[in-house]
Amino acid sequence: MTGKAKPKKHTAKEIALKIDAATTNRGGGKAGQADRSGIEKGGHAKLECPHCKVTAPDVKSMQIHHDAKHPKIGFDETKLNNLHASLGADTSKGRPGIRGSHKN
Repeated sequence: MTGKAKPKKHTAKEIALKIDAATTNRGGGKAGQADRSGIEKGGHAKLECPHCKVTAPDVKSMQIHHDAKHPKIGFDETKLNNLHASLGADTSKGRPGIRGSHKN
């Protein structure tokens, strides 16, 4: 017997939320780490620092990294390595590396 005013069974909304959480890539764990690192199919890491090989998703983030870690070297956008171009990631579907849900 359960306590007062506690439902004995799960509601359809709770079950749907659990299914959604289990089937959608939220960016955590090993899959999220590989996704952020830019290794798998481009990932979110678009640019790579030519000096220390640190990855960043956009030019602004890479400039912040460069100013903090390489202050004596001038920042040049043309020297950055574009991982999406080199790995051939398909960016036509929006954000590469996000699997999404398997539900139909």
